[in-house]
Amino acid sequence: MNVFFEEDGTFKVASIMTETQGSMQIESASGKRSKIKSNNVLMRFELPLTGFLEAANAEADTLELDFLWQCCGEPEFGFEEFAEDYYGHKAAPIQAAAVAIKLHSAPVYFNRKGKGRYKAAPSEILKAALAGLEKKRLLTEKMAAYVAQLKAQQMPDDLLQKLDMLLYEPDKNSFEYKTLDAASGETHLSHLKLLQACGAIPSAHDFHLGAFLREYFSKGTEFNATEITEIPNELPLADVEAFSIDDSTTTEIDDAFSIQHLDDGTTRIGIHIAAPALGIAVDSALDKEVMQRLSTVYMPGNKITMLPEVAIRPFSLDAGQVKPVLSLYLHVAADFTITQRDSKVERIKIADNLRHDELEPFFNETTLEADSGHAYWAKLLFLFNLAESLEKARGKHDPNKPIQIDYNFYVNNDKVSIEGRRRGSPMDKLVAELMIEANNQWGALLAAHEVPGLYRAQTGGKVFMTTKAEPHQGLGVAQYAWSTSPLRRAVDLINQRQIISVVQNTEPAYPQNSDALTTHMRNFEQTYNAYNEFQTRMERYWCLQYLVQESIENVNGFVWRDNLVRLDDVPYITKVYGLPELKAGTRVSLQVQEVDTLLMELRTKFLGVIEEATQAEPVMIDEENQEAT
Repeated sequence: MNVFFEEDGTFKVASIMTETQGSMQIESASGKRSKIKSNNVLMRFELPLTGFLEAANAEADTLELDFLWQCCGEPEFGFEEFAEDYYGHKAAPIQAAAVAIKLHSAPVYFNRKGKGRYKAAPSEILKAALAGLEKKRLLTEKMAAYVAQLKAQQMPDDLLQKLDMLLYEPDKNSFEYKTLDAASGETHLSHLKLLQACGAIPSAHDFHLGAFLREYFSKGTEFNATEITEIPNELPLADVEAFSIDDSTTTEIDDAFSIQHLDDGTTRIGIHIAAPALGIAVDSALDKEVMQRLSTVYMPGNKITMLPEVAIRPFSLDAGQVKPVLSLYLHVAADFTITQRDSKVERIKIADNLRHDELEPFFNETTLEADSGHAYWAKLLFLFNLAESLEKARGKHDPNKPIQIDYNFYVNNDKVSIEGRRRGSPMDKLVAELMIEANNQWGALLAAHEVPGLYRAQTGGKVFMTTKAEPHQGLGVAQYAWSTSPLRRAVDLINQRQIISVVQNTEPAYPQNSDALTTHMRNFEQTYNAYNEFQTRMERYWCLQYLVQESIENVNGFVWRDNLVRLDDVPYITKVYGLPELKAGTRVSLQVQEVDTLLMELRTKFLGVIEEATQAEPVMIDEENQEAT
């Protein structure tokens, strides 16, 4: 005796070897023996096992589902009784098995009600289900056609319409995502690389920029509010002229300096900061937009300014113009000690905008001993000597400090040049120390008058922001309130408002325990970090693009730690697989094998050691933002 039974959702046949109550031992046509429960058996038959299922499946293929469904009534039924009605006589085992197979294969037509038992689906439900199946079939065909297009590196229009979703916010349940995912699996390419191969990502640079803009400037980078309030014209005009020192690409000039030798032998140094706080009213439309942006966004070859151009130009300290400023005057004795400090809100004439690239040949480590011929050499030398005195007073002067390099990126027509500059050069130190002095002293001024401000603090190695005057151990100052870049940072603009209120003896824009001040601080810290991460990412992109642009095949660098190597000439750290265990600081040579600006990956091969490490661990460059900027 043989049995036709269901197991794991499929039909099988076997011979009965032994049978007990509730179970039986069976043997398949292949000789495999097993044990099944008796209630799994649907039908017993005497026909040979060989060819039974094949014959039943062939007979099932001749049965039409629509006709079977039409032959069913509404009540629940068993497959054997239905087979007898369908064939008009007692069905043969193969015919009964064929009916069971066909009914079981079409759950849309026949609802399963138990072992071998079914119920015809209601007409309306069947109609809807068949429509769904047809839609699914058409989508399957459509997906197959689109997958073929993607494999041929052609971008289907339907997927192109959903490109933003596919690139930046994938919906894994969408038809377009599933199509891309299927093609990705068949081509063994990542989604991004496949889209790039199909021409949907013509520019890796624009892809990275687009991801940032989508998150932080979803409504675009243009300003909605541009109106500034009227600048007071009764501000006194200072009796000195000032000059600024900036990179050649700087267009928002925040700070300038002046020097005046007094009759008593002291020298009065002016630190002059652009004063947009005089023209941007608290909670005005422009102020609200500024407090959304919170900072200028920098990237090689481009920037997104915190202020609109019409609000920058009236305050930027451009040469040949008179501009309103917040000034800190230092009375400096012959030994460079500071005997007096005064703060003023005034107007000042800007004589010159000095630029790094033009100035540095005349003012550097080798030109400090004798006049280089530059018109500002004597003034710059005095400011540098003052800067060294200020640095020593902070306890941070270290002539043996390891040289660190800053990198400037210049992009023109998609070509990049990367230039290294020594950090701590006389020109850099001059500017940095005077900015630290201003931020320190103005922070102290706010604290002395119990006017709240936004401070940068550092304790235990951790840099954080606070509304209280707390020490910044890294800089060696009692407090540090960013105040010297109000055209580029909202924190500086906020602090400038507070400082001006003290200088002019008016009510502060943000009183004690101001919720607005705390909110701006938290928003700024989060946003500023994100902007810096984006800047770093775009600098890494241009480092990779530089390698491609210059067709560089071999690079040198030093081992930072483990298998991470810091490259020479460009600020880029790469992971080198297969790098032997080497001491940190070891100089190595690498072969460039693959540069991927889309996935931001550099694959290299270790070639050999150039020079053994000379120190326990190399100095990392650009690890933290310079607080003085």
